[in-house]
Formats: sequence, C-alpha cells, structure tokens
Amino acid sequence: MNKKEVATQLILRLGVAFAFIYAAIAGFIDPQSWVGWFPKFMRDMVPELLLLQIWGVFEIILGLWILSGKKIFIPSVLASLSLAGLILTNLAAMDIIFRDVTIFAAALALAVQSYPEKTAV
Repeated sequence: MNKKEVATQLILRLGVAFAFIYAAIAGFIDPQSWVGWFPKFMRDMVPELLLLQIWGVFEIILGLWILSGKKIFIPSVLASLSLAGLILTNLAAMDIIFRDVTIFAAALALAVQSYPEKTAV
C-alpha cells in the first residue's frame, strides 16, 4: 500500500473503532439509554442488561481488532453487518441513527479496501 492508502485506512480504522468502543463504554455506563436499540425479539430472548453487556464486550473486541489492523477484512465485515442490522431494525429512528449510515459506509469502505485479492499461481 502507498502512503495515501495507509493514511486513508488508518483514518477509517480510527473512526470506526472509536464508534464501536464509545458505544460499548456508554452502554456500560448508562444501559437504559442504549438497550432500546436492540430489536424487541432480542430483548425478549435475553435479559436486557446481559444482552447489552455481551454486545458491549463484542463491540470493544471488534473496535480493538479494527484498530490493530490485523486481518482487517474480517472485523470490517462484522462491523458492517452489525451496523446494517442496527440501521434496518431502527429505520423509524432515522433522525437519530443517520450517523450510523456514515459509520456503516466507513466500515464497508474498509472491507472493500482490504478484500483479499486472489493471487495467480
């Protein structure tokens, strides 16, 4: 990768990782403000606090993985999928979650940029 690609990927990784780590920490600090973003069927299957804690740990691991840059395609796809799920299950709150569309686009850009290329044998 050239200097421009490295800088672009670093900026994307920092932005996406920040969003995931921030949301996890905020969810631990003020769970009632964050648990409502889970679809009702999930909150019915798992106790809300436990659901939020499990998701928070997942978000921190994902954020740190994205920051590390190791095998970046995998956490970028996981981030894109989780954001797509959040967006699709909360379309009625688009006035609030519109920022998540931008984070989704950044995570998707990371995934596309890091998609493993097939090497000729």
